[in-house]
Amino acid sequence: MADPAEPAPGRAADEKTGEINEADMALKGINMLLNNGFKESDELFTLHRNSSPLMSFGASFVSFLTAMMTFEEEKMQMAYDDLKATERLCERENIGVIETLKNKMKRSTDPQRCGVAAVDRLQRQIIIADCQVYLALLSFIKQELSSYIKGGWVLRKAWKMYNKCYSDITHLQEGKRRRASEQQAAAPPPLSSPPGPSPSPRPDGVSPEALDRLKGAVSFGYGLFHLCISMVPPHLLKIVNLLGFPGDRLQGLSALECASESKDMKAPLATLALLWYHTVVQPFFALDGTDTQTGLMEAKSILQRREAIYPNSSLFMFFKGRVQRLECHIGSALTSFREALDLASGQREIQHVCLYEIGWCSMIELNCGEAYRAFDRLKTESRWSQCYYAYLTGVCHGATGDLEGAVAVFEEVERLYKRRNNQIELFSMKRAEKLKTSSLSKELCILSVIEILYLWKALPNCSAAKLKTMTQVLQGIDDASCAGLKNLLLGAINGCLNDPNNAIQFFHLAARDEVGHLSNSYVQPYSCYELGCVLLTSPESAERGRTLLIQAKEDYGGYDFENRLHVRIHSALASIRAAAAQT
Repeated sequence: MADPAEPAPGRAADEKTGEINEADMALKGINMLLNNGFKESDELFTLHRNSSPLMSFGASFVSFLTAMMTFEEEKMQMAYDDLKATERLCERENIGVIETLKNKMKRSTDPQRCGVAAVDRLQRQIIIADCQVYLALLSFIKQELSSYIKGGWVLRKAWKMYNKCYSDITHLQEGKRRRASEQQAAAPPPLSSPPGPSPSPRPDGVSPEALDRLKGAVSFGYGLFHLCISMVPPHLLKIVNLLGFPGDRLQGLSALECASESKDMKAPLATLALLWYHTVVQPFFALDGTDTQTGLMEAKSILQRREAIYPNSSLFMFFKGRVQRLECHIGSALTSFREALDLASGQREIQHVCLYEIGWCSMIELNCGEAYRAFDRLKTESRWSQCYYAYLTGVCHGATGDLEGAVAVFEEVERLYKRRNNQIELFSMKRAEKLKTSSLSKELCILSVIEILYLWKALPNCSAAKLKTMTQVLQGIDDASCAGLKNLLLGAINGCLNDPNNAIQFFHLAARDEVGHLSNSYVQPYSCYELGCVLLTSPESAERGRTLLIQAKEDYGGYDFENRLHVRIHSALASIRAAAAQT
């Protein structure tokens, strides 16, 4: 175990055992976390957070993960403060490392000691860059222009550090391989083992294992960095490029795969990041066109390979449920999420993400009573967005037929509306205001449930029987103010039922709707996008489809979930360009 007191930078070889133990202890703490030992992991990292940058980073990461699972302002601020504290610790100690290196070089001392100090310096630089990426992610979650710009500048600093560290590590690895090759070529084959101790295989003080671990460490942050950039709204990409870095999603995934196979403490985290990407991000943003199944086999393979290591992990059980949901095995998904909920006893944050998925799977099954209970509990317990949870509770309540109960919950939505610049809360507030009228009906609440399923890309997870039930309910609604929305949803449902002809007709009707434009401002641009995606599937209409995508991007503005649609349009256009390049 590492000495609680901060060691002097660049200590001799006897300290390397402590350093290795410290890396092992950090990996042990992360594995504790993934095996439902949130409390034990937090205690381990907190106990040693002041003894080394690596353990400080572990403590900050636990705080960051908690914030990312809850989105609660208090948790996000705590994560921000912890990450800044780790960053300051690494920057302060870096000064000591650099001075030590200079002194060693002046005195031409043992190169082994300098090698240890060089590894320590790289470790600290990687941690600083990791902290910068997580701070940027915390900024991006706010989904505000100022937050995107602030996050961009933070990422610029991280990008430079990653490039420098990656280059330095690669240089060290190549030099070590070259020296080993030269020594092997120069040395004659021994006839017998000479007496006395064997020569040190690490004359420069840096073992191949240490370099491989550092390569895994930098690859994790580097990969997350690229994925983070790939999620920046397209209309901000010019700003991002001006900051000096591109975002390559495939390169990011490759780096994460490299990190997940390393022996660094972040290897399990790289595995989680890959699962998160394949089961949450990719389907939601349609990052490979409209195919929500892309990456599903990779996620299943990851889960199978790690099952023996994390047999009772609530997080891995959660991702198993996500895979089953994407496969449209909703009953199995509900079983997995409920099991994850039980495994996460005492871990409130994981329980909340499981409850959220239970609510969503229940909505997919049109079991609005079960969904109501899940979202009502979240409305009471969670501090992330009670306004949003209240809206989900209200529409599910109304969809069961309890209209008085629904109106009572809709009254709460305005009171719980706190984050004025948050598009989800603004949408929830506007919808609740519209629904709490004397004309409220069970059918309008079901329409609102279907609308939520559509906006969050969950309609493809619904069975054909449930989709047909939704169609019957929508066709029975005769309200001019929501005619465009109804046609958009009918088009999306027919698309899921593999009926492109009817889907095209409904999308055409929705795109021409002017009556409901004020209350449903996103319907027309989303209809153009959906129509374009359907037309792209046929060579005869592909060019018309591409034109509609560009029209949806350029002819509309100021509507609900605009950034979300721009990401999907950007991805669809990128897929067209990639396909054209291959022909």
